[in-house]
Amino acid sequence: MTSVSPLRVLVVEDDPVAADAHALYAGRVDGFTVVGVAHSRAAAVRALERTPVDLILLDLYLPDGHGLQLLRALRAAGHTADVIAVTSARDLAVVREGVSLGVVQYVLKPFTFATLRDRLARYAEFRATAGEASGQDEVDRALATLRAPHPSTLPKGLSAPTLESVTRTLRSTPGGLTAAEAGAALGISRITARRYLEHLVTEGRAVRAPQYGQIGRPELQYRWLEGPARGH
Repeated sequence: MTSVSPLRVLVVEDDPVAADAHALYAGRVDGFTVVGVAHSRAAAVRALERTPVDLILLDLYLPDGHGLQLLRALRAAGHTADVIAVTSARDLAVVREGVSLGVVQYVLKPFTFATLRDRLARYAEFRATAGEASGQDEVDRALATLRAPHPSTLPKGLSAPTLESVTRTLRSTPGGLTAAEAGAALGISRITARRYLEHLVTEGRAVRAPQYGQIGRPELQYRWLEGPARGH
């Protein structure tokens, strides 16, 4: 029985913490293996010279140029790897340009492991299609595997903009925050802040620990999970 080789992934992301998280997420999906992480355009080019890849998880804002400039140069050099843009960019003109250069999916930050897992699973299914299509319907079905049937949803009562604000606040506070502190910083209630912080813990993007030293019941302190790919 012939085994199928895993799809090789290169993560291109300037933020080391985010890069580690993306590599960890991709490595947890069956059928994929992360063969490299690059924090700049130049590092990505060097990585691709060393190791061929099937898929690039590409951040669009890099310290030495835009991600689409990198992609344009790679295409001109003959690199045919597919690309999933993992970015906070919401400019639809950029999205259209990316599609013209071979970006097969866009994943907007912040996102959950489940979101990326779904996109990668769809991409793997698309890659697995082979043979000659019998007609238009079969071509349409093959292309449809790349598209989510509906937008990824958060748990009921959570909103993406608030999640992004909570994520940004937590990441910018290395010492961690309690739900009360996060709520005060964002102008939301402690209970609301706690729901978003607990969601980040559930998704493996944050950790919590009791904060001792005060009178009464210890309060939980939440901290962004630094270096999640250690040991991976």
